Amino acid sequence: MTDPTQAPVAPTELDPAADAGLVLDEFNEALGDTEIEPAAKAKLAQDPARLAALYDIPVNITIVLGRAQIEVTDLLALEKGDVVELDRKVGEAVDLLVNNRLVARGEVVLVEGRLGITMTEIIKSDQSG
Repeated sequence: MTDPTQAPVAPTELDPAADAGLVLDEFNEALGDTEIEPAAKAKLAQDPARLAALYDIPVNITIVLGRAQIEVTDLLALEKGDVVELDRKVGEAVDLLVNNRLVARGEVVLVEGRLGITMTEIIKSDQSG
């Protein structure tokens, strides 16, 4: 069974000849507070093939459609068919979190009968705090 909080993500091919420094910066941002030492970063940037070991590391992607705050009594009273009002409007951007860290915003789209996300904004680490 699939998790409804996770949108389908199309596989992408990474170009080994691409700028490894940029890839490392994005990877570092996705990890959050974890820092890659400058010496290790320089060594990986010189040899993109070494970076390939990072490509298979699984990450959790969460799409946040909105949030709601209700009391426990109201939560326990919820029944099938009830509607929980979220704090976002229709058409408003949704948040994409990688390992619980905001990394992008996007729009919900329909792809071959399934929900997906089109990225509209990449969030830099200093903006997501």
